[in-house]
Amino acid sequence: MNDIRPALRGAVPQPGFLTGSWLALRLAWRQLRSERARLASAIAGVMFACVLVFMQLGFRAALFESATTLISAMRADLFLMSPMTLASFRPETIPRVRVSQALGVEAVQAAVPVYLAQASFRNPETGKRRMIQLIGFDAEAGVLDLPGLSAMREALKQPDTIAFDTRSRPEFGPVAQIFAGQGPFPVQIGNREMRVVGMVELGSSFGADGNAVLSEVNFRRAVRERPQALVDLAAIRLKPGADLLAAQAALRAIMPPDVAVLTQEELRRHELRYWEEATPIGFIFSFGSLMGLIVGMVIVYQILFSDIAGHLKEYATLKAMGYSNGHLSRVVLGAAGILAVLGFVPGTIASALLYSVVAEATFLPLSLGADRALTVFAMIFAMCAAAGLLAVRKLRDADPADMF
Repeated sequence: MNDIRPALRGAVPQPGFLTGSWLALRLAWRQLRSERARLASAIAGVMFACVLVFMQLGFRAALFESATTLISAMRADLFLMSPMTLASFRPETIPRVRVSQALGVEAVQAAVPVYLAQASFRNPETGKRRMIQLIGFDAEAGVLDLPGLSAMREALKQPDTIAFDTRSRPEFGPVAQIFAGQGPFPVQIGNREMRVVGMVELGSSFGADGNAVLSEVNFRRAVRERPQALVDLAAIRLKPGADLLAAQAALRAIMPPDVAVLTQEELRRHELRYWEEATPIGFIFSFGSLMGLIVGMVIVYQILFSDIAGHLKEYATLKAMGYSNGHLSRVVLGAAGILAVLGFVPGTIASALLYSVVAEATFLPLSLGADRALTVFAMIFAMCAAAGLLAVRKLRDADPADMF
């Protein structure tokens, strides 16, 4: 029996790589198409993995983007911050005198204190309270660039006035609708009555459900327990043409250890590091993506394994005709690639729809860009390829000698 195999080999001339790959792909597609129920199950499995990975990566990106929106909106070159601060929504204070000390550096043009705190906001419609983040700063300094803010700088100088973030969660009430209908109106922040005099756009995050912008004086009125000698952050603007790194080194040289001097990018990375390393949220999203890939790989492996097991005689015949194990392996890997494409396309469409639904419900910045789509496709393709490589081992059971 064993003498039959060498006699049969070479009966069919081996095609070139490109031709052989195309023939293998055609054979893989015909095999998949012959079992429509099995094909539908495989596509559903890949689609499930695709949607799960898209959603996990989307949530992770939304977490990081929303966490750094405020930092990105600041127009400053350097920042003074307490080295004990873990995240912007939970800041540690620094002495206000450090802001004045920064002006002693020749390259510094302006140093602006920024105040961050959370206070209760009473829903003007239901009366229920919810914590809102207050952002206090000198309205004339121009260190905060938010849509709608420049038009209300004079209004924010008036006593007890705030600008409300229209992208805050709806639990704060129909603040934007009330303002659009009747103009400035009173709200309660903490135990103080203040007036909404305008709208800005910033967005909620995992650390703050909503935001209110107000002047430095009005911040002190709303947060009376804050000592006047303390600030949360200092935004440093340099003179035109000043060297950023040199100015940073000069500030670090004159500042005591209770102050960290960071560039905007360093401050952004500091915020991201908190969410990625100091909380379980970043790990959970990454682990969810991995689990989706594992589930999808198992489903694709089972489908390919069953397909090979159901066509062992056909594979043995092809081996007997002279087709190599490499060519037959390309058939299995071709089937895996086809499943990756067929599952990715509907998975992407479903994910785009889910992104819009979730973004509307959570007010998180979810968007499906080309870079993320390419990343997910690479992950899905690798998942299917890994499943195909595992299933290829079954081809060894296809022995031409068993046909005789």
